[in-house]
Amino acid sequence: MRTLILALSIMAWAGSAAAQTPAFDPRAWKGAQAGPPTQVLTIGSAHLSQMKTKVDEAMMAGLIDKLAAYRPDIITIEALSGEQCEHMKRYAGLYPGDFEAWCSSTEVAQAAIGMDVPAAQTEVEKTLSAWPANPTPAARRRLAALFLAAGDKPSAVVQWRRLPPTERHVGDGINQATLKLVERLGAKPNEDYEIAAVLAARLGLERVYLVDDHTSDGAVPDEGKPYDDAIQAAWKVAPSKAVAKQYEIEARLKTPADVLDLYRFINQPRVLRQNIQADMGAALAQQTPQLFGRQYVGSWEVRNLRMVANIRATFAAHPGARVLNIVGSTHKAYYDAYLNLMHEVKLVDAEAVLR
Repeated sequence: MRTLILALSIMAWAGSAAAQTPAFDPRAWKGAQAGPPTQVLTIGSAHLSQMKTKVDEAMMAGLIDKLAAYRPDIITIEALSGEQCEHMKRYAGLYPGDFEAWCSSTEVAQAAIGMDVPAAQTEVEKTLSAWPANPTPAARRRLAALFLAAGDKPSAVVQWRRLPPTERHVGDGINQATLKLVERLGAKPNEDYEIAAVLAARLGLERVYLVDDHTSDGAVPDEGKPYDDAIQAAWKVAPSKAVAKQYEIEARLKTPADVLDLYRFINQPRVLRQNIQADMGAALAQQTPQLFGRQYVGSWEVRNLRMVANIRATFAAHPGARVLNIVGSTHKAYYDAYLNLMHEVKLVDAEAVLR
């Protein structure tokens, strides 16, 4: 009898575990916070450096006008921080090739100001904590030099753009080599600079925040070509028609209105859903002995969760802020889903902002 009761108890436990629902939904506390909610807008972006049609700052003007009207206090971008790049360099065995793929050397900038990445990052935070309302050009040049040494080139460019043109010269930690970096001589168009840095400087912000994460690459083993082939095969099952349409729009970009139309298209919920279904949806359902597709989706979820945690850190000390995230468009729906779990976050409709 006791054996039967134990067996029934185990069966009941297993059944209840299978049907378990969370005891608490963080969304239930929305509106319970003191003061106004934190407004968070995520704009899915094309990767400008990968487009066949070259865009310039003038072509981004219509998009930037729309984003400026939102008046963000905090802007985040899809780029790795100097801190994470240092981590990947030190633990290269865990993240083989990642530093070379996603990071840039800061040795030139470190030599110019005499600080390594940790020291420069510490000095950035110390400097900004006592930053005056009207800093001198010399202070801005030094802060730009510190950002470069800390592995935060986009924020260095923000500081450079906030200087009068006559003050954009060597000095205060900027030498001839780092001058080329902040002036982006010969650089490809990139949304981190042509959108985020331009917007931050226009709005009088001192920096952007680098929130990307590639430590997620270590979440699954490196299976080499079999893994790559499996994921490529999954993507070919039912390619997204929306992606094909996006490429058509990109090919005929000529004016600011064209660029704005592109961003309106890629930020539509139906487009986001199509792309996710053709990418993560196909991988999740793929049948391989190793379930490579599920491993791929697992790594993708880890990456987005860590990116969203990095975003949350930017406004933890600034409740009620207006936050703008600029990220590759495939991330947008995941950003919105995860950020919507935060107690005090109110998602801002990207379609309404871009209208």
